[in-house]
Amino acid sequence: MTTATEKPQRRVPRPRADAVRNRERIVAAARELLVEHGPVLPLDEVARRAGVGNATLYRNFKDRGELMHHVVLTVTDTITEHAERGLAAEDAGEVTAFGALRTFVHAAAEERIGALCPMLNATFDKDHPELVAARDRLTGAIEQLTERARTAGELRPDIGVGDLMVALSQLTRPLPGTGCLDFDRYVHRHLQLFLDGLMAPARSELPGEPATLEDLRQD
Repeated sequence: MTTATEKPQRRVPRPRADAVRNRERIVAAARELLVEHGPVLPLDEVARRAGVGNATLYRNFKDRGELMHHVVLTVTDTITEHAERGLAAEDAGEVTAFGALRTFVHAAAEERIGALCPMLNATFDKDHPELVAARDRLTGAIEQLTERARTAGELRPDIGVGDLMVALSQLTRPLPGTGCLDFDRYVHRHLQLFLDGLMAPARSELPGEPATLEDLRQD
């Protein structure tokens, strides 16, 4: 019951289930097109692939920049969830610390990080509080994965989180030209070779310094 001096609280209406599904389909379609064709994102094609009208797309996203923002946010959150599942599996004793890291890398590869990297040059606010919070959560989860594997003596000590993400990005980026249409079938094979090279004891000394995610953002 409210008193005479209290104002009744307004209830924020929950979006309808079909509206939520439409929004999710639009983001998924945009992500697919970015993987296939790069950062030039034709909004008419996004709407067509999502199975919605242009009016529905613009009702959810005012412009291309806002849509790109939500694609980056969705991919970042999904990759973080993969990392957190790896941590939980290691906590439960289901995998070793390096096993959790290995599982994360293969799962993250399915998100096609490398193919999505060019879109980070697109016009949208990369320092938006939502994106900063999402990046911080991702960084924290991956740092835990690598630190646990390092502490267990399973990860070579001269590897930084940035090294891991550079390799993951490069190995999931399709090669230029039309002769690499079956590129996807080699990704996990080459990631496995890369992961074997991360295991301790190291067989060589790496030049330079371990890379951090902060280093990558400054490049």
